[in-house]
Amino acid sequence: MKIPFVNRPATVAVLRLQGTIGTTGRGGSGLSDAALAPLLERAFKRRKPVAVALLVNSPGGSPVQSSLIGARIRRLAEEREIPVHAFVEDVAASGGYWLATAADFIWADESSVLDSIGVISSGFGFAELIERHGIERRVHTAGRSKSMLDPFRPETPEDIARLNRLLGPIHEAFKDQVRTRRGNRLAADHDLFTGEIWTGREAVALGLADGIAHLVPKMRELYGKKIRFLTYGQRVSWFRRFGLSADDFLESIEERAAFARFGAGRG
Repeated sequence: MKIPFVNRPATVAVLRLQGTIGTTGRGGSGLSDAALAPLLERAFKRRKPVAVALLVNSPGGSPVQSSLIGARIRRLAEEREIPVHAFVEDVAASGGYWLATAADFIWADESSVLDSIGVISSGFGFAELIERHGIERRVHTAGRSKSMLDPFRPETPEDIARLNRLLGPIHEAFKDQVRTRRGNRLAADHDLFTGEIWTGREAVALGLADGIAHLVPKMRELYGKKIRFLTYGQRVSWFRRFGLSADDFLESIEERAAFARFGAGRG
């Protein structure tokens, strides 16, 4: 008996990229290249989607993981010849915006926060505190730069110079990524690489995003009202679901603090 051919409606693969980048708690989740690789592979290959949509909600994180994830998205998009659309939710800042630039088109909500194209290194200094309490810091190294920026010792001009030598090339790599991906869409009369953040409408005017739009209506407008959405997401371990990991609790606090920098709380 001959089975009749069933003409399935076109599909759009949807992948959520949410949270800080480079975070891999004991539960094994987080926005890292290793965690996302199998999801991205399935999203681009299963049922030959007409497009891949990325739901981006990230305040940033590791520049290396941002680069690796972005490069994987581009490689798969070019190999499969599939257009990629990024939809910014609350935040796509710093490394989160790097991920968004891996898409061919970036869409945002009016109140989304985008950009923050810069590199940051932060910490605390306790040198005066421990001295006041009569605490002696003892550190022995092989290599005079091994204890660079020790928070329990006074900051030195040499340490700051070494740190700036690291931050500068990372910032340049970020700027190259944005210029390469956004090209002549970027506003020529603005310095967009100061670490400033912009709302959705401002980002569109500056060429950092392509328009104000939400996923479902935009995809139906572009690919037809009958398209189906196939959603891909990371699995959450039993430990993470029930909050039994101290590591994951601390990770959650850090992530909330990162989102709070951009006025976007996590529920």
